[in-house]
Amino acid sequence: AFITSIQFINISTKDVNLLYVFKVLFEERNLSNAAKRMALSQPALSHKLNKLRNEFDDALFVRAARGLTITPLAEQIAPLVLQAVQTIEGLYHQLESQNFLLNEDIVHIYTTDFIEQLLLPDLLTRIETKAPNLKIVCHNTLGKVPKKELETGECDLAIAGFYNELPDTFYQQKLREEFFVVLSSSEKLASTAQLNLNTFLGARHIVTTLTGDLDGIVDKALRDQNLTRNVVAGVSSFLTPPLIAKDTNCILVCLESIAKMYAFTFDRLTIHECPIDLPKVNISQIWHGR
Repeated sequence: AFITSIQFINISTKDVNLLYVFKVLFEERNLSNAAKRMALSQPALSHKLNKLRNEFDDALFVRAARGLTITPLAEQIAPLVLQAVQTIEGLYHQLESQNFLLNEDIVHIYTTDFIEQLLLPDLLTRIETKAPNLKIVCHNTLGKVPKKELETGECDLAIAGFYNELPDTFYQQKLREEFFVVLSSSEKLASTAQLNLNTFLGARHIVTTLTGDLDGIVDKALRDQNLTRNVVAGVSSFLTPPLIAKDTNCILVCLESIAKMYAFTFDRLTIHECPIDLPKVNISQIWHGR
């Protein structure tokens, strides 16, 4: 009689990922810090928080003068939620350590040639010793988030620095920050000369375009100042333009790590500080919650 009186809950109707959101918010007590920790925008985290509130029919975390304060219900369920998340994390850690590294599998990564060059040498070395049956296949992102491929499982991981406005079912982790610099042939701009705005605008520019559009971040920033530059070519690669700049009088705005790599290899290339303010680039890895 006791057993038949138990009411079972169908957890397939529950979003277990929200428990992790609860855990981070409970530990951080600050929306901005929690968003950074989960590599989410504040609007995206606010959306997840609303779903969490609906799930428990309670405000749970309330804005206060300094960060967030917790409701009585949040304080009551916190030990259970934290224990549940710890148990789930422990389960997957155990499964991965015992089985995942021995599985025969193919991981499909959508990324760029720059990330391939940056990631694969170290990754393949690690795979050789820790996951010898794992294979990596890289695909070009073509300058956009591979939403359909992530949702269907054709893409396991997407890595780039231009993923914005992701759906709620996607997760992301910031890997590194990058800044823009200008790369040119030393014959075009003397290494001792400071690159000023007039020289920058008067130069011939080459750009990386994965979509065929020559109007990029630099052009949008210039347009805000009612300025334009002379773009003479667009290349479907991040690693080819420095080689073109080396042998021509064209200049290139590129990520600092790309510029340093090529300037170290070729004495004819010089790095300059960019004369316009450009946003930093957050290189992130994206995956689906499936």
